[in-house]
Amino acid sequence: MRNFKDKIRRGDISLKRAMIKLRFERHRLLSFFLWIPLFLWLFPDFIRPSQQTGEIVLRDEHLNICPKEFYVSDVIDDRSDKRVFAWLLPFNDAERQTKASPVDLSGGFDAVKRFIKNCIPQDTTLRPIVIHIKKFNATEAMNASGQAEGHAVLMISFDLRQDDETQHLVDYTGNASYIRTSGPAQDIEPTLRKMIGSSLDYFNNWINKQAAGDIRLAKSVSVSFSDYTENPEGDSVYYSPRRRLTWSDFKGNVPNSRYAAEVSPSIGYSERAEVQNGVVRLNLQIKVCLPKSACWAKDGVRGDAYTLNHEQRHFDLAKIAAMHFVQKIKAENLPVNNYYGFINFDYVDAYRQMDTLEMTYDNETAHGLDRFAQEKWNERIDKELKGLDVK
Repeated sequence: MRNFKDKIRRGDISLKRAMIKLRFERHRLLSFFLWIPLFLWLFPDFIRPSQQTGEIVLRDEHLNICPKEFYVSDVIDDRSDKRVFAWLLPFNDAERQTKASPVDLSGGFDAVKRFIKNCIPQDTTLRPIVIHIKKFNATEAMNASGQAEGHAVLMISFDLRQDDETQHLVDYTGNASYIRTSGPAQDIEPTLRKMIGSSLDYFNNWINKQAAGDIRLAKSVSVSFSDYTENPEGDSVYYSPRRRLTWSDFKGNVPNSRYAAEVSPSIGYSERAEVQNGVVRLNLQIKVCLPKSACWAKDGVRGDAYTLNHEQRHFDLAKIAAMHFVQKIKAENLPVNNYYGFINFDYVDAYRQMDTLEMTYDNETAHGLDRFAQEKWNERIDKELKGLDVK
């Protein structure tokens, strides 16, 4: 029987002769109802999948897209209506109805996910992209000419996933209109497939253009540092080893205090970022400053070099804390998607260290009254400034 079937497929034996031979070999008449299963047995691919199942089969296709900047790590169904993919007219030559019926994709949303992941190469060394399908459907209605007039919509959001966090990149909306006169629901499948392909082609072109200069797509962070300066000098003195404090800098009102003088240094930074060839070039301007209006001294100590040195050392300690901040950032591999978070954390830690250093300094020197301890702190501070290359 198998050889007989093969001969029919090759065309060595006609279908008519085959039927006669079957009648002869079986010695009985085949009924009309046996013709259909025999036909399906000989030609199983004749009937389209959509005609058998009433669904749309999204066929595999390798698109002419070769991503160099991304791969699809996930496809997520974010449609508000997840019931079916299409409302189509049950349109055929025998009976044309005017009411659309629900038609789903074979395999549902998983078919879309499988198609997207299989239609383009997936190089996992590239940027992981998450595709959110916001809307994907097709609807049909009968037009005045008695034709099925259809409209399909695809809305997609493309997000970048890094370190378990996602960042929105760009949206895409595609529309397609068509007219068909007859045929099964499967006939609109090429339209749906082309819409998905167009969305991927759009995103591939977009990311190729944006990869070098969009900060969201940067692959690494490079940090440089500089000291903030102000010229001409205003109320604040910005730290420089060549610009030591003078008594004329103490412009604040003198409070009711048992101390002879006081300064209030602080540290901060400003940043400037740009992206070059996929690298965030970040410059941090370090600000170690001392507002003159917040510094005060009693008349009895003005002109005293020893007291002025004690206050200068407070300023030096602020510089040391700022340099520790710089060192810590240099030692870190800052993540592209959250480098500001790491820098801010290090900054708060450096500010806390500055407060601790100044408090310890004042306690151990008795606010400068213990000259022996003051000398030890002078040596310690000078040594650390030298080690930090503060010149």
